Amino acid sequence: MNTPSNAGRELPRLEVRSIDYVPREERHGKIWHQGPFWFTGNFVFLTMMVGFTGPSMGLGLLWSMLAVALGACFGTIFMALHANQGPKMGLPQMIQSRAQFGSRGAIVPFAATVFVYIGFIVFGVILVTQALQLVLPGTKAFWYPALVVLSIIVAVVGYDLLHFVQRWLTYVLIATFAVVTVMAVTALPEASAVTVAATPHWDTTAFLVQLSLAAGYNISYSVYVSDYSRYLPEDAPSGRLIFWTYLGAAGSAVWLMSLGAVLATYLPGADGIVALVTTGNHFFPGFGVFVVLVGAAAQLSVTGVNCYGAMLTGISAVDGFRPVRPTLGLRVAGLTLVGVTSIIVSLSLPEAYMSSFNGFVLLMLYFLIPWTAVNLVDFYAVRKGQYSIGEIFNPQGIYGRWAWQGILSYAAAFICMIPFFSLPFYVGPVAEALGGADVAFIPGLLMGGGLYYLLALTGSKRPCAAPNHL
Repeated sequence: MNTPSNAGRELPRLEVRSIDYVPREERHGKIWHQGPFWFTGNFVFLTMMVGFTGPSMGLGLLWSMLAVALGACFGTIFMALHANQGPKMGLPQMIQSRAQFGSRGAIVPFAATVFVYIGFIVFGVILVTQALQLVLPGTKAFWYPALVVLSIIVAVVGYDLLHFVQRWLTYVLIATFAVVTVMAVTALPEASAVTVAATPHWDTTAFLVQLSLAAGYNISYSVYVSDYSRYLPEDAPSGRLIFWTYLGAAGSAVWLMSLGAVLATYLPGADGIVALVTTGNHFFPGFGVFVVLVGAAAQLSVTGVNCYGAMLTGISAVDGFRPVRPTLGLRVAGLTLVGVTSIIVSLSLPEAYMSSFNGFVLLMLYFLIPWTAVNLVDFYAVRKGQYSIGEIFNPQGIYGRWAWQGILSYAAAFICMIPFFSLPFYVGPVAEALGGADVAFIPGLLMGGGLYYLLALTGSKRPCAAPNHL
């Protein structure tokens, strides 16, 4: 593998690029760094909360853990496959969608993606504030803006700093949460009045809901992946890159969601922060607060990741209608807009945010499933990784402004999923027949990917002979 001239640099540097192509001479980094990046990226309070769902619906602990493992491992397959697009194309994740949807047609998945990013920022800021308020004074009106500003500073420095922080947090998280996990499976059963044998074991609806949430949660990370692999050398081995991405994202999801299931089983009714404090204090008094603060550091780091991704996607959307120069000033302006929006939404969210969070996870599943199906089929089956990067930035180019194959496939997949929806304000007929269980991701993937492939075969889409660089 060719080694770029700056491949050995380790200290984070201020990033100057945004949605533009990363030239070969600027490529750097190590493939295995994707593992700890995505481990920390998924090892956050919000991930743990996904595991609360099954026990809260009466599903037994072991069944809840099985649903978590199956869902997370399945969802991560699609997420990890996107990692290969970063070094091959040298572009952020979402701007690649222009090849399937057109420079303006891509506004549909762009809008859905910004919605996901803002949602994660909002819920993350709320949880970090709850953690900090255990040891520090300050109201939501103080902490929400302060945390968002700190996240934006990290995102302004950009790619290298985000990788650096995520990598080193991995070691701290593994050591800290290993202790918590041991306490959860040893001390909690003895201290709790709840016994696994006394809890309901099987509930089909709860199992499917837990599985779907775990799958959808990890599929949602698909919109991030190429953003953090695009600086790797172009000839980075695909198998190793996908393996490290999968290992980090699936490993942390299965671990933390399963821990959430244990906490929800033995501490029913407790929220995530309280449950961690209670469990950690079984090791020694005060350790629970330390655990929560370590988790808050990881959640805050990922909030920076979300700000960074929202900025890239937002700039990509604007550029589709009015060409922009991808300067550092534009990045700062984009991050500022993301931050202000996130603060407003955070302050307006009701106190009982858990029900809002579950609905949010399902909504992002519905919006992102059709996109990931179309994007992956285009990359691996239709164009086989061959794109003209210059044409992606040319609205009059070969990819056009509105690519009807991608738009039609996305719309058909979304409509196909509607009967399977299971939301607080709407339950589709299929979901109702299943007792409220949600398996919408299955028809969404099949319809989105399958229809796009058929339309591409019968249309004019063929692998582009142009090289994947400018």
